[in-house]
Amino acid sequence: MEKQQLPNATLILIFGILSIITCCCYGVIGLILGIVALVLANKATAVYAANPELYTGFQNVKTGKILAIIGIVLNVIYLVYVIWVFSTIGFSGFQEMQDEILRNMGQK
Repeated sequence: MEKQQLPNATLILIFGILSIITCCCYGVIGLILGIVALVLANKATAVYAANPELYTGFQNVKTGKILAIIGIVLNVIYLVYVIWVFSTIGFSGFQEMQDEILRNMGQK
């Protein structure tokens, strides 16, 4: 019998990569993508564990799961940082900080 591709193996890998790439979007988008990738990876792992001889692509699932975990951690850290910044200096202070950074970049 011919082996089939594990369901959502490529999607899990893509979501894991995107969860790391989008961690700078205030930690929200990447966190959602990481959680979705982790849930899909757990389902795919259960399917693969039931009949490993029927499926290929488990390496993509494992890699995507690792990337999703890394993405979740990075997004949680960044989200906590953003909440801390907004709670200590407020939104106007945050805008002033960004303006200062942009002015400094323009001078160099």
